[in-house]
Amino acid sequence: MKVAEFHDVTKMRDDFIIYNLNLSIPKGFITGFIGPNGSGKTTTIEMLMGITQKDYGEIFLFGENNQNHELKQNIGFVYDDLYMYEEFTIQKMHKFIAPLYEGWKDDLFNKYIKEFELPYKKKLKHFSKGMKMKTSLLFALSHEPEFIIMDEPTSGLDPVFRRELLYLLQDLMVRENQTIFLSTHITTDLDQIADYIIFIHEGRLIFQKSMEDIRDRFHLVKGHIDLLDRDTRYMFKEILEKNEQFTALYEGDPKIFEEIDEPIIVERASLEDIMYFLTRK
Repeated sequence: MKVAEFHDVTKMRDDFIIYNLNLSIPKGFITGFIGPNGSGKTTTIEMLMGITQKDYGEIFLFGENNQNHELKQNIGFVYDDLYMYEEFTIQKMHKFIAPLYEGWKDDLFNKYIKEFELPYKKKLKHFSKGMKMKTSLLFALSHEPEFIIMDEPTSGLDPVFRRELLYLLQDLMVRENQTIFLSTHITTDLDQIADYIIFIHEGRLIFQKSMEDIRDRFHLVKGHIDLLDRDTRYMFKEILEKNEQFTALYEGDPKIFEEIDEPIIVERASLEDIMYFLTRK
């Protein structure tokens, strides 16, 4: 089952176009959304949320193609920053936000207050970056949404809390069967926790694959430049040549390189490797 689907979605801006976007977000998994800055990730999320209107195509959320109030009750959204009144405390924000959600659960809210070790009566303007992210998560999770959308949640966080956040997301997905859509340019986070990856660049879908498929099929191949000729060059997605050596991105079965007699190194490509090679100018 799919929580969200884009069918031939196009959005035209003055200096940017998202063109014929087709993607789907499977239920009950963590899907990573990657691409360099300016690829269209935030615009895609805004269209999914109904904040920005598409020009063409259809967007389905929970099987329906209109983002109404009832559907949005089932979504928790976490921004890259805390968009709340900085003069407010968590106590005051709770009084403001809780009535907006029919499924709000104060017991869950109190659980996360303790788990995140957040001060209840301290003004938000005095919070650190990590505390602000925890606060954003607190309000996003306390109405127990089916679908959690996160836009650059780990940007600017220290390594310790980044790891804590990743563990929390995995736990939510496994224990609560919640669906998580995580947009980020920090691909090392997704190497650890993602089940699926959607990769866009310059407003176009590059691929949508499972992490299992990505690990099995994408490899870096390294060797002397003499190994490259007109035929072998076509095997690779992209090649970087430097100092008589080459590093190339290969998609397919790496066993074909076992037959080569010359010294060659074949290693699994990370998401960062893949994004770098597929977006090089």
